[in-house]
Amino acid sequence: MRSFTLFFIAAILCVGNLAKAQSKHQFTLGDKDFLLDGKPFQMISGELHYPRIPREAWRDRMKMAKAMGLNTIGTYVFWNLHEPQKGQFDFSGNNDIVEFIKIAREEGLWVILRPSPYVCAEWEFGGYPYWLENEDGLIVRSKNAQYLSEYESYIKELGKRLSPYQVNHGGNILMVQIENEYGSYGADKEYLAINQKMFKDAGFDGLLYTCDPATDLVKGHLPGLLPAVNGLDDPAKVKELINQNHNGKGPYYIAEWYPAWFDWWGTKHHTVPADQYTGKLDSVLAAGISINMYMFHGGTTRGFMNGANYNDQSPFEPQISSYDYDAPLDEAGNPTPKFVAFRNVIQKHLSAGTNLPPVPLAKPTISIPKIELENVAGLNDLKPEGKSSESPLTFEDMKLDYGFMLYRTKIEGGKSGVLKVKELRDFAVVMINGKTVGNLDRRTGLDSMSLRLPDGTVTLDILVENLGRINFGKYLLQNKKGIVGKVIFQNNEVKNWQNFPLPFNTWGHYTPKIDLLDLNAPVMKKGTFSLSVLGDAYLNMTDWGKGVVWINRHNLGRYWRTGPQQTLYVPREWLHTGKNEILIFELLKPGNKEISALSKPILDQLQ
Repeated sequence: MRSFTLFFIAAILCVGNLAKAQSKHQFTLGDKDFLLDGKPFQMISGELHYPRIPREAWRDRMKMAKAMGLNTIGTYVFWNLHEPQKGQFDFSGNNDIVEFIKIAREEGLWVILRPSPYVCAEWEFGGYPYWLENEDGLIVRSKNAQYLSEYESYIKELGKRLSPYQVNHGGNILMVQIENEYGSYGADKEYLAINQKMFKDAGFDGLLYTCDPATDLVKGHLPGLLPAVNGLDDPAKVKELINQNHNGKGPYYIAEWYPAWFDWWGTKHHTVPADQYTGKLDSVLAAGISINMYMFHGGTTRGFMNGANYNDQSPFEPQISSYDYDAPLDEAGNPTPKFVAFRNVIQKHLSAGTNLPPVPLAKPTISIPKIELENVAGLNDLKPEGKSSESPLTFEDMKLDYGFMLYRTKIEGGKSGVLKVKELRDFAVVMINGKTVGNLDRRTGLDSMSLRLPDGTVTLDILVENLGRINFGKYLLQNKKGIVGKVIFQNNEVKNWQNFPLPFNTWGHYTPKIDLLDLNAPVMKKGTFSLSVLGDAYLNMTDWGKGVVWINRHNLGRYWRTGPQQTLYVPREWLHTGKNEILIFELLKPGNKEISALSKPILDQLQ
């Protein structure tokens, strides 16, 4: 009996190992096509980012991807999420990239992984963790030894977790991208080769590739790897460019195909009709070219994770919290006319007899007519223990990653003059004796204001908001936040500051305060509301000023009266039947006492 039992166990193990071996695939480069187990395979992929979607909704978004005809999804991996402080890694909750990839496999989707330490992605600091700014002499995207050491530590941690899910190890990750549009930044092939070696040493031993815009592809491509192109969808030009840089061969991959664009504060909402893209998509698929739509579904850049653009020709442009992108799925994950149009094109290019899954219904929405709010904390209640300094300290000096910094000093009153904040990054509320007297804004170049000080010793407060570190271009290396220069009043430097960091990275517990009723300064407000039916909702911020909102401990993102975004998306997954709590940190209109929620977003209204 014992020998039979052992034989039975051995047989089971043998079958299990065989099944495991059979689950492995080969994904290779042919002369014209990608080859999956030796057969031509055309990737029809769409980008969606796990932190921009509630974890509870990952599967729903992937079902939508399948329903549109996608066989693959692409995602960046965000260093600043996974190593928020040096040596402290976080892959939990919405950061659980492993679970995201597993769900994709369960839903029948392959994955293109983009784990370069630099991602751009309209994301804070292009994905770099803020603490790199505190490493003396560190130069990102270079052969600098300090940078490479931090990079290597991070990529090895990723490799331990993600390399087992490559297709050649039995997983669903088809390809892994090294660096990201490097040709738009530099042209150092030795640096790219170091990237390649680091990825291989970390366990990414499958198919590697680079991606760059067409005009920069030559600079950003590492010979020997597949060069993918971004932003080009003329089949003849795609093939010609890749042939020129890949020994006269394919396969051909458009790593980022843009069906629309992102938004930033103070600029109109970007939309492009679907019919301007359906013909291009049709021609690309007909030519056998693989494609990754950026974005298939944008979602929301919650918390303080939006980036900003800045160059010598344009002002500082921080991006809004909505990453709707006018994509095939809207911010809430519902199909748009673009979804239907693209699905119809893709259907034409599927194998005969292949039927796409039915399109899931749009999710239910709710409106909330009124939520009453009370003032529960002023700046003196919110500020932690500060640090003294002669000149203002930056966020990085205080090891403050995101959020706000309150700068406080005493000056002699009874005089008038111009207050100037040199190198303000990025938005400031100026207060005299606890009352707001004006705002400063890096976007518009407004760094000065006239002040008339009352008699006696005056308390000067400057609350500075980090609106997002630059995520693209040469100014990646000039990304410190707060007051980076000096504060000048009447042409004299103002000294002797207290620096109070306000990261707002945890949910606070507050009770109403009577002494805040007539406050004329930034304030934290709290309200509760009860729901019997759940659905997606959109907080209407049209009559508010500027700030941040949390619901049930989830940071929903920023709002700003300037627009174009006037609502904040509230996922139904984060609402409860019964009691719900809302916190609002309002900078400009502390007198507001109520808020409502709509059943539709407002993303196109400038004020």
